[in-house]
Amino acid sequence: MSDVWSAPHHPAPVEAVVGLPGSKSLTARALVLAALADRPSRLVRPLRARDTDLMAGALRALGVSVVDDGEDQLVTPGPLRGPTTVDAGLAGTILRFLPPVAALAAGPVTVDGDVRLRERPNAGLIAALRALGVQVDDDGRGRAPFTVHGTGRVRGGAVTVDASESSQIVSGLLLAAARFDEGIDLALAGGVPSMPHVEMTVTTLREHGVDVAPTDRGWRVAPGPVRALDRVVEPDLSNAAPFLAAALVTGGRVTVRDWPERTTQPGAQLDRLLADMGASVERTPDGGLRVTGGSSIRPLVADLGEVGELTPVLAALCALADGPSRLTGIGHLRGHETDRLQALDEVLTAVGARVHQLPDGLEIEPGPGRPARLDSYADHRMVMAAAVLGLAVDGVSVADPGAVTKTLPDFRERWSGLLGDPIGASS
Repeated sequence: MSDVWSAPHHPAPVEAVVGLPGSKSLTARALVLAALADRPSRLVRPLRARDTDLMAGALRALGVSVVDDGEDQLVTPGPLRGPTTVDAGLAGTILRFLPPVAALAAGPVTVDGDVRLRERPNAGLIAALRALGVQVDDDGRGRAPFTVHGTGRVRGGAVTVDASESSQIVSGLLLAAARFDEGIDLALAGGVPSMPHVEMTVTTLREHGVDVAPTDRGWRVAPGPVRALDRVVEPDLSNAAPFLAAALVTGGRVTVRDWPERTTQPGAQLDRLLADMGASVERTPDGGLRVTGGSSIRPLVADLGEVGELTPVLAALCALADGPSRLTGIGHLRGHETDRLQALDEVLTAVGARVHQLPDGLEIEPGPGRPARLDSYADHRMVMAAAVLGLAVDGVSVADPGAVTKTLPDFRERWSGLLGDPIGASS
């Protein structure tokens, strides 16, 4: 029988200080670059969750040593090799970051994972690898499972990429490109969602000494070594979303510790978006971000194309706002862990909101809240959205809440701590 979590109802103002583990996005990039680097390196406080544990396991399967050392990880590059099969779980980072690395291995590497992973689009990456001289067998699906037949080297060079379905396609190619014989001259065939994630990749590459430069249509990465770097991983700002949202829902105050002054994480835009919804947002003297809610939540009209991962929590806030909201630029979310637009339609409708799906977004009109048993859709962000809804709507529960372990394994304990439950811990 599936686990069911009763999301705590908490109409009283929340007052809490929260600490969060490392960024999933930065941890994934750090693991890949450490695996391709010129010597061993240490990752300090990386995220330890299903996605990142599977990434470490995938790299080990290719011959890289990834050893836990307390909260840290020691990564020692080794000769990349097959044959092997990689379990990507439901992680888009593995689905799109690992194949270019696998192309550098000597031997075939098969990528597969959860049932839903086989529905996530990947044709753009597979086509780009073939254009770079890599043999990929996918039986014409453009999706997992597929096999990358590595020969120990990749020619590289000029390639035009369709990354309209995911920015991870661009990031995956850029991360491995310095190890290609000719590097890469990547041109985009059209637009790319979540551009801040590409900017994160470019910044991270430069920190590792990789020569990457923008061009008229994309980016050029020169061939050369990837310099090893001991890296302290920033807290995951996207995982801060439900905790900060609790301040708006309850009219309380929540502070997230160690909020970076400068970052490439899309979650950094939470300060602006929550302020647009009526919150007071300020930096604390000790480097935190404090969000204080008011007497109501303002509706949101916004293009979330650059911050799609924040959509589930923001949509939950919209369902509790004092007027209709319109969220656009997020059509690509249909290809995430689940069809997030359809899932949000079903979840928000279940608790009483009226939702209209747009080709690239959602219109949300709040309604009288009502109890409902929600599905997690095997999606960590949907569990977080349900938690936010439960604060205001008594009787909200969510099936398969364990999906949240994808990025925040102890989310429910942290949530209990946020609400002052003595059995939980907020940091």
